[in-house]
Formats: sequence, structure tokens, C-alpha cells
Amino acid sequence: MAVATSPNDLMPMAEIATISGLDFMQAILDGRLPGPPIGATMGYHLHSVEEGRVVFRGTPEFNVTNPMGTVHGGWYGTLLDSAMACAVMTRVPRGSVYTTLEYKINILRPIPLGTTVDCWGEIDHVGRSTGIAHGEIRGVADGRLYATGSTTCIVMQLTAG
Repeated sequence: MAVATSPNDLMPMAEIATISGLDFMQAILDGRLPGPPIGATMGYHLHSVEEGRVVFRGTPEFNVTNPMGTVHGGWYGTLLDSAMACAVMTRVPRGSVYTTLEYKINILRPIPLGTTVDCWGEIDHVGRSTGIAHGEIRGVADGRLYATGSTTCIVMQLTAG
């Protein structure tokens, strides 16, 4: 999967408005659009997309640790925010986009460095103005639960209709 390396790599908002959120997310997964640079920075990538559900896969390494050498809470939050909000995007209609309004995470245990995890986000509701979703981070090898989260996103119309 290619990753955007400059603003010129990203699809212009006017073009995003011409496709559904599900088509947008599927284009990233299929490599027709570049993945977000935050994924490359933080060590995760889009793994699967379906309507109402998105999975990111990642492996935290030393570059995402806090001063104690454990995975920084921001890594958990960024990963959960990506999965939950992108799940909302899969239900955003053509002519609209979303952004995170707020999110909450609960870290249950530390992820050992080098452990590959899946982070899924699944919608609870997407309407004309808001989207609500929840998610989890689990170990790929053993299914161990590391963190949970919830989000509220604002849905914004780019075009009339």
C-alpha cells in the first residue's frame, strides 16, 4: 500500500465529495489511493474494510515508546481513533466527510514491543450530522485484549443534497 508523502498525493476534497465513504476507504485498501501518512509514522496500516467496520494492523516498535520504554498511550489512541473514525467513514454518503469530535480509550494492559495487533472499529450509528463507533485492540496471535475505545464524529456535507 502506497502512503501519501506530500499534500499533493492526497485526493482533493472536491473529488472526495464525488464518492461514498466506503468507496474512498476501499480505494485506500486496494492501493488506488495512498494510505494516510500517520500510519507509516506510527507503524500501522489499513488491513480490511467493509461497510460499518474497519481493521488496522500494526506492530509498535521502540519509536512509539514513552520515557519508561513502554508503548505510549498516544499510540493506542491514534490507532483506535483511526479504526473507529474510518468505520464511520464507510457509512458517510457521497458529498460528505467526517472528522473526530471526541474519543475515549481504556488501556487494559501494555502491548509488548514487537507484538502485532489488530485494531477494529465498528459503527453504532451514522446519521446526517454525527457518527458513533467503538473499537478494540487485540493481539493477532492470541486475541488478547489490550484496549477499548469509543468515538463521536461529526459528519459534514461538502455539497448540497
